[in-house]
Amino acid sequence: MSRGLRNCNPGNIRITKDKWQGLREVQEDKSFFQFTEMKWGYRALIRTLQNYRIKWGCQTIADFINRWAPPVENNTSGYISRVCREMQVPNSYVPDINDKATMCVFAAAISQVENGVPAVMADIEKGWELL
Repeated sequence: MSRGLRNCNPGNIRITKDKWQGLREVQEDKSFFQFTEMKWGYRALIRTLQNYRIKWGCQTIADFINRWAPPVENNTSGYISRVCREMQVPNSYVPDINDKATMCVFAAAISQVENGVPAVMADIEKGWELL
């Protein structure tokens, strides 16, 4: 099982000072947040993407992924291509961050790239409902 799935953090969100809802009481992974349930990890993933638009002005899928998986530590162009292929959209696609279907598919694509296995859509939808 991948680290992201073990941590119930399908987006592999790195530890910051943020106090996410649904965090495990004890954070044993020194690099990535650990959530109590997958729905909380998906909530954090979706909320982070929404904040990328609101706080950082990300518009296109390429903009979002350049911030999510920066070139200093990732094959960002490959990541963008993979997410776009999973979503069946061009990298210039501008997702509606307030649309459940769009954001659930976006989160599923990121989870697929991060963890190497298809996401469970029911978990993503539960995360959306917690927003």
